[in-house]
Amino acid sequence: MLLSGRVLDHNCRNVLGALLEFWQADEAGRYDGRGFEFRGRQTTDTQGRYRLETIVPGAGEGGARAIYVKVASQGGRVVTTRLFFPGEPGNADDPAYRAELLVKTEPGREGLIATYDFVLPPP
Repeated sequence: MLLSGRVLDHNCRNVLGALLEFWQADEAGRYDGRGFEFRGRQTTDTQGRYRLETIVPGAGEGGARAIYVKVASQGGRVVTTRLFFPGEPGNADDPAYRAELLVKTEPGREGLIATYDFVLPPP
């Protein structure tokens, strides 16, 4: 799966150097509680873009298939959220689910292509 998008400030301007931290379950819905599998961090480029190559996570017990993300700009507040996948049966039962947290998806030659743009709150 390829997840990409931009980080924007509250005025919809690109955020250079925003820090994104990702963590997710493996394909069976299990999280690595001892190491760093399916975890990573990166910063946005000069146009506020990020690009994550990973697997489609499995759904954990009692929850929806999701990718957890922390996003912060320099000197800004840290936003912690989850990104959900459209059409997942677990979405309706997950208390954190909101439609505005759905990634946009399309099939790609080598797997799922997903996009999501983050808009950060004012500092």
